Amino acid sequence: MEKTIKEWVNEGAMIVDVRTPSEFSEGSIENAVNIPLNEIESRISEFENKPAVIVFCRSGSRSAMARTILSKHQIPNLYNGINEEFMRMQLL
Repeated sequence: MEKTIKEWVNEGAMIVDVRTPSEFSEGSIENAVNIPLNEIESRISEFENKPAVIVFCRSGSRSAMARTILSKHQIPNLYNGINEEFMRMQLL
């Protein structure tokens, strides 16, 4: 059975908001780090050796692209948290 987002977070998953810094500054998920989509590929080393990586954005489009990029770099246990509202519901 696959783990839930909440279970991965409890086990130390990296939560990544891939929106722009200005969007991130308007509010995000607790413990999320901001790595904008256009920086994902140049910051691959930050994703290595994490139990899981959960990416999210406003609509789910940019996080889907981020997941594709990370997957190409063999980052395991990738999850598209879809959007901020979905992530908040999953973490309750």
